[in-house]
Amino acid sequence: MISVSQAIVECLEREGVQVVFGYPGAAICPFYDALSQSDIRHILVRTEQNAGHAANGYARMTGKPGVCVVTSGPGATNLITGISTAYMDSIPLVIITGQVSSELLGRDVFQEVDITGAVEPFIKHSYLVKDPSQIGRIFKEAFYIAGTGRPGPVLIDIPVDVQKELIDFSYPKDVSIRSYKPSTKGHVGQIRKAAEVIRKAKRPLICAGGGVFGAKATDELLSFSKKTRLPIVHTMMGIGAVPPDYPLDYGMIGMHGVKPANYAIGHADVLILVGSRVGDRSVPNPDSISSKKTVIHIDIDPAEIGKNVEATIPVVGDVKLILKQLGNEMQEADFGRWIDDLNEVRVTAECDLSDRINAVNPKLFVHKLSEKAAQNSVLVADVGQNQIWAANGFAIKDGRFLTSGGMGTMGYSLPAAMGAKLASPDREVIAICGDGSFQMSFMELATLCQHQIPVKIIVMCNNRLGMVRELQAKQYENNLAAVFLDGSPDFVKLAEAYRIPAMRIDSDGEIDEAIDALLNAEGQFLLEVTVDPLESTL
Repeated sequence: MISVSQAIVECLEREGVQVVFGYPGAAICPFYDALSQSDIRHILVRTEQNAGHAANGYARMTGKPGVCVVTSGPGATNLITGISTAYMDSIPLVIITGQVSSELLGRDVFQEVDITGAVEPFIKHSYLVKDPSQIGRIFKEAFYIAGTGRPGPVLIDIPVDVQKELIDFSYPKDVSIRSYKPSTKGHVGQIRKAAEVIRKAKRPLICAGGGVFGAKATDELLSFSKKTRLPIVHTMMGIGAVPPDYPLDYGMIGMHGVKPANYAIGHADVLILVGSRVGDRSVPNPDSISSKKTVIHIDIDPAEIGKNVEATIPVVGDVKLILKQLGNEMQEADFGRWIDDLNEVRVTAECDLSDRINAVNPKLFVHKLSEKAAQNSVLVADVGQNQIWAANGFAIKDGRFLTSGGMGTMGYSLPAAMGAKLASPDREVIAICGDGSFQMSFMELATLCQHQIPVKIIVMCNNRLGMVRELQAKQYENNLAAVFLDGSPDFVKLAEAYRIPAMRIDSDGEIDEAIDALLNAEGQFLLEVTVDPLESTL
């Protein structure tokens, strides 16, 4: 017989878990005692929210559920933002939370909180473990639910007394959940309808979303586009779905997207949505889309089809399989006039790379960073102006672009980059953030040092909450309220306090040397980039 805590560790080992992110406390100590005697690596974050973000970055790079562990009460509630961030972007996590002793549940004792109830709106599934003998089944189901269908976070809440119970442990080989049977293969009739509509189209267009990565379908997407000669645009979560030099890729759509992509989605007569929920940042007025064009919506989650844009032809199933099925129904097509039209718009699109005075042009900086970074680099963008500059300026070649697209969580980039680097130690991982978002997570510099995680950090510093300032300037008659970051530390000195090399640049002429220093550093490196407070995302 073994304890439930030992059984949990064995469950993780059976699932191939190598790294967990967490923060201990009394209610989860039995598990930590067992974990310390295993070969699983534990990364001690400096605040629980970042355990979720780090597991998020790890999951996105491995394609497997990331694991994070926290204690009860404030440990669990601090993690809520990390859980909701993963839920909105369909990232698979398995979250383990300690809970007060079973006989105390419901009595509002020290550090008790109903975490399963608290996360109900943004969790794929949750368990409160009451029967110790069920721990193997619960963990097997949790990893299966998190990683199949539309991926997402699953929470397991375990009272401290349950963790200490002794059980005869066994781990199931298979999972069978009567109420959970995700569709994978698309309906043949719907796929044939979609193929027929595409063949008759004059201006068809693929819009790729984050679901392409969730389904590991980037190769299938590119093959489908090459065979059919269909142009592609993408949402922010779909950045990197096809190579940046692919001639039929026209960029990111939406309020912060580029002109060719928005022109394409506005003028297409058939729109093929692939793993995209069509949020408001991508399509501010979705009714105008469905009323003017035929919409083919492909998604693993039937609840997303038709939610924001009415689908003419819904196709439920795994994007990877459906693109193969749809490709088999298609022949090479000729949409030459449509492609010529889009290419003309692309030629006239401009990006402001001009020099700035007493500051750095962030668009030029990101452009040069893209040129110098290794092809398989991972860029993890935070939220704010830095996110838009990175999304439109950094060309993802054989790497990945990670960001909080659905929730828009500030402070995401540094801990997510930490997780991404642990998952892909041979890749260059760069976190880019603003001085506002950096101050939400810079305590994780200590985690980087303690665990020797060589992440490179870029802080775009304008002493403002830049995106909010820009919004207030445009929509609130320049009434700037609560956007000034006066009192911020010297970030170079801050990095040096953590024994991390750092430098600051104030002009465009310093960009090349600074990027070289960043990329050539063997360990961590922080680069502060001075940006004009009035710099815009456009």
